[in-house]
Amino acid sequence: MVPFVVGNMSSRKGLNGACSVYEFTGLFIGQSVHFKMTSVCGHVMTLDFIGKYNNWDKVDPAELFSKAPTEKKEANPKLNMVKFLQVEGRGCDYVVLWLDCDKEGENICFEVLDATLPVMNKPRGGEKTIYRAKFSSITDTDICNAMNQLGEPNHNEALSVDARQELDLRIGCAFTRFLT
Repeated sequence: MVPFVVGNMSSRKGLNGACSVYEFTGLFIGQSVHFKMTSVCGHVMTLDFIGKYNNWDKVDPAELFSKAPTEKKEANPKLNMVKFLQVEGRGCDYVVLWLDCDKEGENICFEVLDATLPVMNKPRGGEKTIYRAKFSSITDTDICNAMNQLGEPNHNEALSVDARQELDLRIGCAFTRFLT
């Protein structure tokens, strides 16, 4: 087991006031790097119908299946999670995603990437910059093993969550409107 934290750690609240940011120096891919570690509060984004389809009195529930376009919106706008992730991701070379090891976690990985990739440093050549940690517990051993065996986020699992979210939205809203 190779320890990856070297030296002291500092912490601070992020700009949204909800997520802390921990900073420390450590070893990554055989080099000394500056780490920033933070969290998100569940999903960064949510799926909703565009405005005119949110009017229960004027939209036939059947239209929610045939005509109603959807859009991704920030899940909790008060948290400013997208801006928070962009501020913290600006100028970073790598991102290591430590989210729950299930389909929802994979989906959130790509929500985090959508926010951070545009502000990160551009990769040099074909350099890999996105990593995914897989772990089943938060013991020292499992954390070190996950860090030493980093993989990639699974886009297909993330897409399956997108499909489930869209079905939940369309079916749930249509039937709720129909029943009320």
